[in-house]
Amino acid sequence: MRQDPDEETPLLQQPIVKTPLPWDQFWIILFLQFPDSLVFQTLAPFTPQLIRDIGVTNGNESQVGHYVGILQSSYYTAQALTILYWSQLSDHIGRKPLILTALFAIAVSMFSFGLSKTFVGLVVSRIFCGAFNGSNGIVKSMVMDITDTTNLPKAFGYMPLPWMLGAIIGPLIGGSLSRPADRFPEIFGRSELLKTYPYLLPCVVPALFASAAWLVTYSRFRESVSTRAPPLRLIKGWLLQQSDPNFPVPSNNALTNSAEANSDEVSLRPLPLRASLTPRVLTVTASYVTMAVFYMAFNSILPLFYATPIELGGLSLDPPLIGAILSVSGIAHGAFQLLFYACLHDHFGAGTIHTTGVSSGIPIVILFPVINALARVQGMSLAVWLCVAAQHVLTTSLMMCNPCLALFIRAAAPNRASLGATNGIAQMVAAGARMIAPASATSVFSYSMQEGHDAWLVYYFLMVIAFLAVGTSLLLPRDPSVWKDY
Repeated sequence: MRQDPDEETPLLQQPIVKTPLPWDQFWIILFLQFPDSLVFQTLAPFTPQLIRDIGVTNGNESQVGHYVGILQSSYYTAQALTILYWSQLSDHIGRKPLILTALFAIAVSMFSFGLSKTFVGLVVSRIFCGAFNGSNGIVKSMVMDITDTTNLPKAFGYMPLPWMLGAIIGPLIGGSLSRPADRFPEIFGRSELLKTYPYLLPCVVPALFASAAWLVTYSRFRESVSTRAPPLRLIKGWLLQQSDPNFPVPSNNALTNSAEANSDEVSLRPLPLRASLTPRVLTVTASYVTMAVFYMAFNSILPLFYATPIELGGLSLDPPLIGAILSVSGIAHGAFQLLFYACLHDHFGAGTIHTTGVSSGIPIVILFPVINALARVQGMSLAVWLCVAAQHVLTTSLMMCNPCLALFIRAAAPNRASLGATNGIAQMVAAGARMIAPASATSVFSYSMQEGHDAWLVYYFLMVIAFLAVGTSLLLPRDPSVWKDY
């Protein structure tokens, strides 16, 4: 007797229908990330020269990297101290008010940075931006709010797009528009403002983009967290919860009639911080931290390596060329993730991609002394440029760790209403790692350049971090869905 194939087909074998991305809101999330990416990429090419110009090193070239690291770490110090609270607060009062605060902080801090004439002024500007810019964790929560498990990998495939654009435009802005009165005297030579503040012009560009993103977010973005209680009541309840975890806080999806409260309501209520520190959250946080330390240490050393004289261990490149290299690299990294991440995720899983990415850090580190050794012997030959290109190709694999870890963070969250707090935990610890990594890496780099010291010391430092990142990546499952239970 012939059986109906439709009746015999198991449900598990039927194709999964993927939900389309909500582009009406998703494009706004992509756009509001652009100013943040533009800030970092704009500052990178000219920061070493800025440190030299303000005279804080007293002409000691080996101390440039040390002060660059302090400047970078000041931002992450402030962010590490505040990002968890911003992320937790976003679970209670919504994401939109805090994103608007972050964009405002970016605009103000960049104007302040460009107008600063002392090292203290530069540090204060970065601290202000870090303290009020909690967008790193909140943006990821916004994406998780408007997607599901079928389209989240695709969404995170698009997430590097603003960073790719920032990597393209930012280094060109920072490298070309710094000291404009000297570079373009026929255009800016008569501007006393730009002569007095030679780094103001490249700082104005990210500030203007942040202002535009603020207007778009305010007028077009729909809040992704339901907040039925009045905002002041929610903030008061959240503040009381910080001092007393047992204090009943209004839920962002709370029922107005307490008699209707049930287990479903509890699952939709943001959990206290202690309840969010589950073994899964701690595991993915450990992996996030080690990857972030390596990535930030590498990114801090790379422009210094390019700018340092060959005889001291670098490549003797000038800011415009450094900016061009970083721009091309940004295009390649973003384009690869945009085109191939979702497909690679479907075939190999987030765990495999992440482990492969952090493992690429080992050959990335090895290439630093190889490049310098070739440059000492051959000058800036074809072999040197091929090794530089190989290093950036390997970095493409490292860049794909970020969307993988975002998927694990979503899966590790105790419930959907605590996504902000879970992202905040990971971002806080990662910000603490980023706070230490730039200053440590650049200081070790400066120390290793000094006469009588081991020139490879900074590479030993990076190699230890790379192996730690590989070790923590092995604690994650192959597929984040193994963890998801809400």
